[in-house]
Amino acid sequence: MKRIILSFSALALVLTSCSDEEGTPMMPTAAAELKLVTTSNTTGKVSYSNLLESTTTAKTLTVNGLDADGAYFNSETDELILASRTNNTLQLYKGLNNSVLNNTDALLLQSSTGNTDFNNPREIAVSGDKVIVTQDQNAANGNTNKLIVYQKTSAGFTLLNSYTVNFKTWGIHIEGTTLYAVADSSSDLVVFENFFSNANGNILPTKRVTIEGLVRTHGITFSSADNRMILTDVGSATSDSDGGIIVINDFTSRIAATANMGTIAMTNQVRIYGASSTLGNPVDVAYDSVTNNIYIAERLNAGGKVLTFALPTNTGDAAPINSRTEAGVSSVYLIRK
Repeated sequence: MKRIILSFSALALVLTSCSDEEGTPMMPTAAAELKLVTTSNTTGKVSYSNLLESTTTAKTLTVNGLDADGAYFNSETDELILASRTNNTLQLYKGLNNSVLNNTDALLLQSSTGNTDFNNPREIAVSGDKVIVTQDQNAANGNTNKLIVYQKTSAGFTLLNSYTVNFKTWGIHIEGTTLYAVADSSSDLVVFENFFSNANGNILPTKRVTIEGLVRTHGITFSSADNRMILTDVGSATSDSDGGIIVINDFTSRIAATANMGTIAMTNQVRIYGASSTLGNPVDVAYDSVTNNIYIAERLNAGGKVLTFALPTNTGDAAPINSRTEAGVSSVYLIRK
């Protein structure tokens, strides 16, 4: 996913009080925030970048377990949530803000779920106090795909619901009560309306549609600010040159006009594919609707890269506007305030 926070509530603002030269009080100004958090499935590290710095440097911090996939960070509460594939747990850490401020590596594991609720997590999404985890099928979980819902409390996480689904899970995005998910190993996007109202057990999506020309979906994010859906295509898992980014503008109209099991045509997409993109296995995506920049976790090339692209206006090949190597990068999460 990755979910972008566009929050302008009082709690989300750092206010600066000032006056003009004649002493007339001026309106408080909000301190802008644009930060990127990533996970790795090989290093036992997460990275943090303040994208508003004149020279952006990624700060790496240690977590419990080498393999993590899916992250969420709340800078106000200083809470980092991630899914640990090493431990098959949902973990909550504190101390990221202080670690960055003091240039230390001192994340504190505050709470963790038990390791029996899911096996082989691939992504998380957060809505209020609800945290959703995807379980991707493997031999250890009986080849069962699930969506697991927790409530975050002051004491940790409480399991609310466990849903079995009929598609291979990977990326998810929650928008209000609507859950968008990719059907891995396919070119399909699934939608669950009123997701949290489902009872435990097997659930079916409200709608499933095919994205024409997409080979294998992985990353997904939706921006309600500009009604834009962005998906990634990893193509063949072994190819470092066949990945792509697909942008669907005016998304809610497109999905509403597409019947269940219908197709969103390539004419309704804007796509980045080609050698200049260096996209092989783009496993996750985040988007900033203010700068119109797309952030990609590219897992295969050079062992892992974080790539930044300008939002495309036409289909074609495009080089990233920024690229940095990050071993095993598995997810990206963007905070914009």
